[in-house]
Amino acid sequence: MIKRREFLINTGLALGALALAPTFAFESKKRAIGIQLWTLRDTLPKDVKGVLSQVGKAGFCEVETFGYSADKGFFGTSVRDFKMMLDDNDLKATSNHYDFNSMIKDGSTDLVQNYIETANLLGSEYVTVPYIVSELRGTTGDAYKKLAVQINKVGELCKAGGLKLAYHNHDFEFTKFGSTNGYEILLNETDKNLVDFELDLYWVVRSGNDPLQLFKKYPGRFTMWHVKDMDKVNPDWNAEIGTGTIDFKSIFAEAKLSGMKRFFLEHESNYKPNPIESATTSFNYIKKNLI
Repeated sequence: MIKRREFLINTGLALGALALAPTFAFESKKRAIGIQLWTLRDTLPKDVKGVLSQVGKAGFCEVETFGYSADKGFFGTSVRDFKMMLDDNDLKATSNHYDFNSMIKDGSTDLVQNYIETANLLGSEYVTVPYIVSELRGTTGDAYKKLAVQINKVGELCKAGGLKLAYHNHDFEFTKFGSTNGYEILLNETDKNLVDFELDLYWVVRSGNDPLQLFKKYPGRFTMWHVKDMDKVNPDWNAEIGTGTIDFKSIFAEAKLSGMKRFFLEHESNYKPNPIESATTSFNYIKKNLI
């Protein structure tokens, strides 16, 4: 990074770069832009090979998977074939969203071991808990404490398998329990050596909370982000990055405080009829304005 600064100064570009770019840009001159494949959920299952080719051509370097089944792989594609398709398009599946609800319900670890094996075959770094159903997360602070115990157990298994566990949030985790909320309980009750957090920026803002305050209170815990914007008219809808209401420049400027190592663009709702074109529009904004 020092060499880059010296180069900019020597070529007379430093002042312009400092004026135009967020602090984060200096911390990672080749920051990969990832995509949560859920963004392409309507097209990917129909043509896995073709859609992954589109993702690579759009410029993405990393993907986060969804939809894995121990019986059917990724939408009927075996793990090895899926990995070959990723490799053919210079993509890496650095994180994987797996369904942990059955494990949390009955305590069985067989499926978790399968997830770990799959992630290692893909060359991934993270196994990620994407969503906990309401009956398992409960409606009390104590229920979230029990959930944290289960998450720690999964984290131990992932660590033994050479991987890291992450927890992805929605808005329900921010339900208040006295002076705290479910998300803070998970942050406080999980072992930071076992469990990272994938902060979904949209859902944090949608719940009425401030990502920057979370960074300050829990520095270094949010090693991954989901980057999706909030529609200016209907906050229940997403918008292409840069066209909504979320101030991503101030958030990206505090990436180091967050602990963020990678992020994934996601369009979860109300994306345009051609999802890859919409994702590419968001990609281009991120590349030009945020990193």
